[in-house]
Amino acid sequence: MSLKVIGVGLSPFVRKVRVFLAEKSLPYEHEPLVPMGDNPEYKAKSPLGKIPCLEHDGRPLPDSSVICQYLERIQPEPALYPADDWDFARTLWFEEYADTKMLEAGIPTFQENVLAKRFFQREPDTAKVEKAIDEDLPPFLDYLEGELGDQEYLVAGRFTLADIAVASPFVNFSYGGYRPDASRWPKLAAFLERIHARPSFKKIIEDDAKAMGL
Repeated sequence: MSLKVIGVGLSPFVRKVRVFLAEKSLPYEHEPLVPMGDNPEYKAKSPLGKIPCLEHDGRPLPDSSVICQYLERIQPEPALYPADDWDFARTLWFEEYADTKMLEAGIPTFQENVLAKRFFQREPDTAKVEKAIDEDLPPFLDYLEGELGDQEYLVAGRFTLADIAVASPFVNFSYGGYRPDASRWPKLAAFLERIHARPSFKKIIEDDAKAMGL
């Protein structure tokens, strides 16, 4: 079985798939493609032009959520989706929550503090960063703090895709200099520290930070 993940490692969606693969102990090749401009060859594999795209024995499959569910089918153990119907649905919900509006709320910390000078040749827009930190992100963090309660994990009392999906964007936020205030969100801060310390996350975080000189 030959697996290849296409997409630059700094993408939270690429990271989600790579962590998922690591947790499954599935070896893979990583092609760190940046989806910029018109790339007909890549769009033939990923019609929306987004990353990541998985190639399994040369067959392309785009979209991180679809990829993770596919990998669960071909490598069921260790299970990263709960068997219980409600817990399965909750896992999908947290993935959607993290991949969409939560990422949108916090990504200016990364875009402005990391990408602006390095790739866009401009000064960071500090107003966007301040708005993200002071206004946009806190409601999402409040929700996660409440959902964690006294649990170590978000769903079913064990590590699942929900934890991977929620923790992945916070790596980008941290590269941009933002981490949740542990005095305001102690459960979330402890959760992120715990999840990011897992070998599957830790190695990828260190490799990408080194590549970026962060």
